[in-house]
Amino acid sequence: MQKILVLGGTGKTGRRVAARLRTRGAEVRAASRRGETRFDWYDYDTWEPALAGATAVYLVDSQGPEAAGLMAAFSRAAVERGARRLVLLSSRDWPVIGDAVERAVTESGGAWTILRPTWFAQNFSEDPMLSEPVDAGLVELSTGDGLEPFVHADDIADVAAEVLLHDGHAGRTYELSGPRLMSFGDAVGEIAAATGREIRYVPVSPEEHAARLTARGYHADHVALVNRLFAEISAGTNAHLSDGVRQVLRREPRDFSEYVKSTWSST
Repeated sequence: MQKILVLGGTGKTGRRVAARLRTRGAEVRAASRRGETRFDWYDYDTWEPALAGATAVYLVDSQGPEAAGLMAAFSRAAVERGARRLVLLSSRDWPVIGDAVERAVTESGGAWTILRPTWFAQNFSEDPMLSEPVDAGLVELSTGDGLEPFVHADDIADVAAEVLLHDGHAGRTYELSGPRLMSFGDAVGEIAAATGREIRYVPVSPEEHAARLTARGYHADHVALVNRLFAEISAGTNAHLSDGVRQVLRREPRDFSEYVKSTWSST
């Protein structure tokens, strides 16, 4: 039986990955700051217990300024302790930000696979930055009319579980997207239709968006990072589809409408 360590085990993808692995008979150690196994990137005493006996690791970085250095040290430690597979959740939309973290994993000496998803559909319901405005009925973003192929978190988890459990994916990078290009306004409109509520999407300038996030208590570094991503979306940089879900699972990815139906239609 494989023993798989899942970092971010209580997060959007981590908890889904852990559930799928358990269903398929793997022994799973779900680790996070508040999970069944405590793990904190900045508390080195939590690293060893998390890694003990792990044959594969699902990696989610710290998202802090030291993310690449921490990932390099942790990945090497995982390989030294016998982990045969390292699967990193990266991002298709933030390539410059993720490059150093990806290099940390690819240079670890282990058999690695990189997953690069687009913006998660579930961010509209599971990330306060978007879910709170959706609940309030007014979504103001600096994404303009830019298009994004929102990916379903269940597809990310299905891909991750497959890659963690089976050979044939070492040294591969899979870009994961949904099957349809949509603007954030399109997405908000579908959610509004499903709920029967008035939820408006209003494009704002990057400066206006930064001011709103700052007023909600978001740190300046996070605000700058989000506006950088949204500028890429607004410019159309991410307006293309990827076939990573099809490559790994031999099926089409879930459409945004499936997420809306399962998440919002009963509200």
